[in-house]
This record gives sequence, structure tokens and C-alpha cells, in this order.
Amino acid sequence: QVQLVESGGGLVQPGGSLRLSCLASGSTFSSYLIHWYRQAPGNQREFIAGIARDGTTNYAGFMKGRFTISRDNDKSTVYLQMNNLKPEDTALYYCNAVKPPDFATNYWGNGTLVTVSS
Repeated sequence: QVQLVESGGGLVQPGGSLRLSCLASGSTFSSYLIHWYRQAPGNQREFIAGIARDGTTNYAGFMKGRFTISRDNDKSTVYLQMNNLKPEDTALYYCNAVKPPDFATNYWGNGTLVTVSS
């Protein structure tokens, strides 16, 4: 098993930036595929980005280059750099982990809140 703790959320003005962190513990971090999701009030949870063990990344189309996912296996941490934030980016941001080839077992953190407002 792996435990995930998100941090780095907060209040930011439109156009600003934040870097979220997802710290993993309890298992071999480098074995896991890590994703970021978000959920805004009244909306379903949506996929943002994912990063594989070898650093291969994939992004949801709506990101349009504003968000960047990265990982530091030595620190057991995955980051989400978010630039040019918009009010519609306001949401609870979650970290998710799966360990291939078992894609049925998902691990989630408790989320970190990002609020974009002037």
C-alpha cells in the first residue's frame, strides 16, 4: 500500500501560479503511476495529468500547456505546477496512485484546495 498527502493549495489571484505536491509513503514510490485529479463543487472528479515510473507524462486536453506534472523518485513526490490560473480552476485537487499491472486498486489522498479569486 501507499499513502498519499497533497499540499501546496491555497488562495491565488487569476493569472497566478501554484505548485502542488503529492508526498507518498509506505511503499516503493517509483513503482507507481501517479495522477492528479480535481473536483469542483457540483462537478465530477476529472483527470488532469499523469506521470509514469519512467517520467512519461500525459495530460487532459483542457490543460493547454498551463499545467506541468513532474516527479522526484528520490523524494517520493510528484508535483503539479499550475500557471496562469483561472477562476474555473478552483477545486479540490487530488493525488492518485496505481501500481501496474494492477490498475483496479487505486490509492487517493485527501486533497488540497485551490481557490482562484481576486
